[in-house]
Amino acid sequence: MHDKLEDSVAIVTGAASGLGLAIAKKLAQCKLRLALFDSNEELLLRIKPLFQTEVKLYAVDVTSEHAVKKAIDEAGNHFGSIDILINSAGVTGKTNIKSHEVEYADLKSVFDVNFTGSFFTSKQVLPWMLKNNYGRILHIASIAGKEGNAGMLAYSASKAAVIAMAKVQGKEYAECNITINALAPAVIKTPFLEDIPPEQIKYMTDKIPMKRCGTLEEAASMAVFIISPENSFCTGFTFDLSGGRATY
Repeated sequence: MHDKLEDSVAIVTGAASGLGLAIAKKLAQCKLRLALFDSNEELLLRIKPLFQTEVKLYAVDVTSEHAVKKAIDEAGNHFGSIDILINSAGVTGKTNIKSHEVEYADLKSVFDVNFTGSFFTSKQVLPWMLKNNYGRILHIASIAGKEGNAGMLAYSASKAAVIAMAKVQGKEYAECNITINALAPAVIKTPFLEDIPPEQIKYMTDKIPMKRCGTLEEAASMAVFIISPENSFCTGFTFDLSGGRATY
C-alpha cells in the first residue's frame, strides 16, 4: 500500500515560501496530494496556481495547538489519511547578538515557532499515522542545532531541541512503521537570508568547506528521499546537508 510516494497525502508547514515551497513543489512533481500550511494566507493563495496536483490550503498559526489540530483534522478528513508531515515553518529571530543581549520574548517567539510548532503538528498527526500503521515525519532542523552558531542563541537552541525531539520520537514509534527524522541544512539560498545580517551569513558560509550556500533543489531532493517509502530503516536520525561542515 505504501510502496510508492504517488497519491500519498503530505502536510507541509511553512509551505508558502523558501524551503517549504520548494519541498511542496517537489512532492507535487511526485504526484502527491498536498495540504499546505502557512501563517501567510495571501502568499498561500498566490502559490496555488503553481500546483497541478490536488492541493488544499490552510492558513495556520503553528504556535496555536487548537489551530493546528483543527487544520490537521480537516485535512485528514478531506483526504482520508495523512501519510507524511514535513515541518518547515521556522523563524530566525534576532541574530548577530551575544547571549547577554538576548531578550526572553525573542527567545520564546523563536522556540514557539521552531520547536513548539513542530511538536504540535507531530502530536496531532501521529494518531492519524498510528491508525494506518504508516507514517513519515521530517522535522527541518539546522546545522546550527548541531554545532551552535555564535550570535544565534535562540535559533540554534530551538533547532537543537528539534533534533532531540526527532531522536525521541523516532525511538517511540519505531515499531509502528512510522519513521521520524530531521534534516539539518547549513545555509540555504532562501528568502530566510534576508532577515540575517551579512556578517552573520559570512560567519556561517566561511565554515562550509564547499564555500557556498546549499540550493533549494538540493534540500528539497534530500527531503523527498527522507520521507519516501524507500527510506524505511532509518529513524530518529538527523541528515546533514552542510557542504562538509558537519561530518558526524
